[in-house]
Amino acid sequence: MTKFRGLVLVGLIGLLALCAPPAQAVVVVSPAVASGRAAPAAQLAWPFEEQLAPPGPVLDPAGTAQANSQRTKNKLIAGGVAVVLLLLVIWGRKVRSKKAKKISDQAKGK
Repeated sequence: MTKFRGLVLVGLIGLLALCAPPAQAVVVVSPAVASGRAAPAAQLAWPFEEQLAPPGPVLDPAGTAQANSQRTKNKLIAGGVAVVLLLLVIWGRKVRSKKAKKISDQAKGK
């Protein structure tokens, strides 16, 4: 019964998510525009000033090369650690299987 209730709850939430209308943006109109009066130039200039700014940061090629070399070094270290851990796991399983075989051979009387 508990699984059925959970299934029904998930189904209802999924149905609600599929049928719910998407969120809609609300347009905010300033009082000066709504009344028909012209707004001062200082109020109209701010969105356009942001568009004149450069599109993004200027990257130094030397800094980028250094960051890439550091990232490569970190990946090589992580890869080396992963290989060492994998070898430890393989070695441990081999030792464990030898020990289990020895115990089973002793139990059989060999």
